[in-house]
Amino acid sequence: MAIDAIGGQLGTNATDMSNTSISQEDFVELFLAQLNFQDPLEPLNNREFLAQLAQFSTLEQGRLTNDNLQSLLAMSSSEQSLSILGKNVEVLTNVGATFEGRVDEAYYSSTGPSLTVRNAQGEVLKNITLSQIRLIEN
Repeated sequence: MAIDAIGGQLGTNATDMSNTSISQEDFVELFLAQLNFQDPLEPLNNREFLAQLAQFSTLEQGRLTNDNLQSLLAMSSSEQSLSILGKNVEVLTNVGATFEGRVDEAYYSSTGPSLTVRNAQGEVLKNITLSQIRLIEN
């Protein structure tokens, strides 16, 4: 999930890595299969097994850190959307035009916060992401 920030995008468009990650149980199964099918005449060195365990531990810790950072960025994005409620903003629309108005609503979905902006003439823009906001006025 890409995380938006005011005026830019912090997240990446990378595909979800949950399909390519290996769980701890999967690693143990592979590790035991490697032990079971090794050549008895040329057994693997214990150091290689310890190195594999250390690598997996490091990768798992990195994945957990990434998950925690994603949660932190999502909370920050939510806080930003709440902080601009009632403020005048300049929005860059999907067609490249600018739209000036006041933020009336903030709502949340699985893709992150979205805003509703209303201008002085009563025109409304919905589904505005934080990355589309270019200027905030008090």
